[in-house]
Amino acid sequence: MSQPNARRTLERRALQAMIEHAVFDWKSAVVLALTILLTALAPSFPFFNWQWQPWYWVVGGAVAWGALIASMLTDPAFGARVVAEMLRRDFNPARIENKELQSQIIKALEYRQRITEASSRAREGLIRDHLQETARQIDEWIANIYTLAARLDAYQQDDMLHQDSRSVPQAIKNLQVQLQDEDDDTVRDQMQRTIQAKEQQLATLKHLENMMQKADLQMDSTITALGTVYSQLQLLGVKDIDSGRAQRLRQDIGEQVNQLHDLVSSVDEVYARRA
Repeated sequence: MSQPNARRTLERRALQAMIEHAVFDWKSAVVLALTILLTALAPSFPFFNWQWQPWYWVVGGAVAWGALIASMLTDPAFGARVVAEMLRRDFNPARIENKELQSQIIKALEYRQRITEASSRAREGLIRDHLQETARQIDEWIANIYTLAARLDAYQQDDMLHQDSRSVPQAIKNLQVQLQDEDDDTVRDQMQRTIQAKEQQLATLKHLENMMQKADLQMDSTITALGTVYSQLQLLGVKDIDSGRAQRLRQDIGEQVNQLHDLVSSVDEVYARRA
C-alpha cells in the first residue's frame, strides 16, 4: 500500500472509530433512553395552552442526540482518546514476540499519547492546527514502526531462514567440489545450474540479513526521534512562537515518515523476491 493510501486508510479508520464510540457512548444511551421513556410515559404532556404531541419527544431527542454526537466528534480530547485506543488495539505490542521490539512499540505508543496531549494543550489558532496535524503524522509514523517491528520479529523467529543462511554456503562448496570431479556433461550442466540457483538464494539471504540489520538500527533511531519530537512539542507549547517553527517540525516529521515508509517497502520487496 502506497503511503498516501495508507494515510487515508488510517484517517478513515480513525473517523470510523470516533463515530462508533460516540454512538455507543453512555451519554448517547442516556439521551435515547430518556427519549423513549418520555415518549411512552408523557405522550401528551401539556405545555401552557397547547397540547404536546408524542412525536415532539422523538424530534427533540433526535436533535439532542445529534448535537451530542457532533460535540463529541469535535472534541479533541475525545478524538485523542478514541484514536489512542484504536492504535493500541491495531498495533498491540503483545503480538510481537521479541521483548526488545515489544518494549519499543510500547514506548512509541506512549510518546504518541504524550505528543497528542501536548498538541491539545496548545493555544487555539494556527499553532494548534499545526500541532494537531503533527499529531496525525505521528499516527502514520507509529503504523510504519509497528510494521517494521512485525517484519523484524518474523525474521528473528524464522528458523528456516537462519538454517538456510548456515547450510546454503556449505552446499555451494560441496557442489563446486563435486563439479570438479564430474565427467558427465549433462550432470555438470545440472550441477552448474544448481550452483547458480543456490548462489542467487545466498545473495538474497545476505541482502535480507543486511536489510534487517538496517531495520533494527532504524528502530532505535526512530524511537529516539519520537522522543526528540516530544521534547520539541513541549517547547512549542510553552513558548510564544510563530507558525513557521511548527511548520518546520511537521516537515521534519514528514521526512522521517517517508524514510521509514521507504525502508518498510524495501524490506517487503526483499521478502517478495525471496518468495
